[in-house]
Amino acid sequence: MGVPLVASVVGTAAALLSITSFAPQIVKIWREKDASSVSLRTYVVTVTGFSCWIAYGVLIKAWPVIASNTACLLMSGAVLALKWRFSREGD
Repeated sequence: MGVPLVASVVGTAAALLSITSFAPQIVKIWREKDASSVSLRTYVVTVTGFSCWIAYGVLIKAWPVIASNTACLLMSGAVLALKWRFSREGD
């Protein structure tokens, strides 16, 4: 038996919202060329968490978990990379 339609819709919406939630931060950092307000520790933990979710998805062979967390990893990884690129001295 497959996943009910309502569960699929809710899961898809959750994944899309999670993925796109990083976009405003990426745009802000890129436009301002400043990432001093971004917490390095927070994004290191976030990237690590998404990596663990991907590993979990692989272990249980859950492709929606793998795909959505890979996209989130890429977006949060972009914030982390921009943090390193545009950090000010002393951050």
